[in-house]
Amino acid sequence: MFNKVLKYRNVTIYNNVMKTVNQNLLSLDAMAMAAECLKTLAHPHRLRMVQMLLESEYSVGELAKACGIASHMASEHLGKMKDRGLLAVERRGRKVYYSVAETGLVSIMGCIEKRFGESEA
Repeated sequence: MFNKVLKYRNVTIYNNVMKTVNQNLLSLDAMAMAAECLKTLAHPHRLRMVQMLLESEYSVGELAKACGIASHMASEHLGKMKDRGLLAVERRGRKVYYSVAETGLVSIMGCIEKRFGESEA
């Protein structure tokens, strides 16, 4: 006889034996890629940049100023996110403008704002 211990999404655990009810889980390779993308975002300056870029496109200088860091540091952060496919870049004259390329960032930032946002009084 099995006692139901825990149920999470499509997995039910009975007495330390895991039974998969539905096989719609992502592969571990996909989870590893997701973890790498999340690691890339896991920096306060990068999160601030994404938050701004979800509203509009910005130049490196504008993003650097908003984060209180030097332009070369902002460029490094932006480059990492661009390399992961999270951001798109466009050069206009001497300025480089960034925008969001990965639409999933809307959901991620929504989760962050909901969990860590300040309540309005």
